Amino acid sequence: MTLVKLNGAPVKKSYASIFDELINDWSGFGTDGSAGKWNTAPANIHETKDAYHLELSAPGLKKEDIKLNVEDGILTISYEKKESNTSEEYKTVRREFTYNSFKRSFTLSDKINAADIQGKYEDGILKVFIPKKPDAQAVSKQIDIQ
Repeated sequence: MTLVKLNGAPVKKSYASIFDELINDWSGFGTDGSAGKWNTAPANIHETKDAYHLELSAPGLKKEDIKLNVEDGILTISYEKKESNTSEEYKTVRREFTYNSFKRSFTLSDKINAADIQGKYEDGILKVFIPKKPDAQAVSKQIDIQ
C-alpha cells in the first residue's frame, strides 16, 4: 500500500482513496477520454439446466448500436460508437463519460442451440439467452435398483 503524507507525516491511504485509485487507474475504463481504453465489457455467465445466461455490462449505450452475431460457432457481441454532433452553443470543460467501441467473442460448444439465441438490453445490461440443445441438457432422475 502506498503511503501519503498528511501534515508532513506519512499515513496510510483511506479506503475511499484506494477505491478511487483502482477505478481511475484501471485500464478497463478510461477517465481521460483517450481512445482504446474501453475495448471490452465485463460479463457474467450463469448456467441453468436448459441454457446459459450471459449478462454484459453496457451502461449508457444505445440498443441500436449493439450487435449480436453468431458465425462458425462464435458468438460476437460488439458496440460501435456513432459519432455525435458537437454543439457550438457550449464548450465541454471536463468529459468523464466515454463510450468507445468494443468487441467481445465467446466460443460456443456443439451443445448450444445457436439458432435460438436471444438478446435483450435493459437497465444498462445486455442479457443474452443461450439455449442448450435438448440432448445436451442435464438429465436428473432417480434410478430404481432391481
